[in-house]
Amino acid sequence: MGPYPPQPAPVPPQGYPRHPQGWGPYPPQPHGGGPQPPFPRPPRPPLTRGQRILKCVYNPFYAAQRAFRPSRPDAVEDLTVRKIQMWRTGLGAAAWLVLVMSYQPVDTAKGAETVAGDKFDQSWTSTLFLVCAFPFVIALFAFAAQGALRRLYLRRSLKPFGAVAALMGSMATFPLAVAPDPATTGFRDAIGTPGMVVLITLCTWSLGFALYGIALCLNHVFRTADIHEVLPPILATLLVWVMAALDVISNANAEVPVVARIVFLLGAPVSVTVLSCWELYRLRKYHNLTVRQALGR
Repeated sequence: MGPYPPQPAPVPPQGYPRHPQGWGPYPPQPHGGGPQPPFPRPPRPPLTRGQRILKCVYNPFYAAQRAFRPSRPDAVEDLTVRKIQMWRTGLGAAAWLVLVMSYQPVDTAKGAETVAGDKFDQSWTSTLFLVCAFPFVIALFAFAAQGALRRLYLRRSLKPFGAVAALMGSMATFPLAVAPDPATTGFRDAIGTPGMVVLITLCTWSLGFALYGIALCLNHVFRTADIHEVLPPILATLLVWVMAALDVISNANAEVPVVARIVFLLGAPVSVTVLSCWELYRLRKYHNLTVRQALGR
């Protein structure tokens, strides 16, 4: 009995059962609520097989990534080496640009087209040499291995050989569209206007696929890491030294002074050799992968 009516019983402390108040995934909020932490977004579901094929059809750059990047699930990926390789590629392109702008001034559109054509020819020559040397190096590596490793490496080489076939096939579309020989001209006449539309569309798709594919092939050495991690540095070293020898034989950059030419010719092979040796060192030290272990010896 009093001046006020009877009050309800106090509310028990709120919280998770058998846990003190305030326990939970979020700290207690003041009266009236407050800003809640954002909920993490659920990860995107992986693309289905049909979605990947459709994306390859309309996106040649995605198709090039699928074709020329290593994809073996248990392959060792050293991010430090990959970053250094990207820096090396960028510095090499910058050095080539400085050399061209210093000793081959580009003052007209035709001069720019010539310089770009020379760079593309050099990259394409490197890719062609890699294509020619690739089967011999893979065969030598596989047959030098012992026992079951030989069959394993030959089976793993299917994807790298598929990358070679994809690059050659994409480059083969351009002669069909522009070659002046009678056989190709007859083929274009036979397919008519609808066929030419399809052929031009295919050439446009192949242009992006091939240009990006050449860069990926030189960077990932035709995805030879799918065979074994020690193969890319070995093949990259072989490639740059042979390309330097070809530049000397063909008298490339003859207008460049001797000292600058020597520095330019030896810069790429030496830097790639040092990087490759460091990559082999990291594979041996941090991942226990060596050439002897790869050969089973």
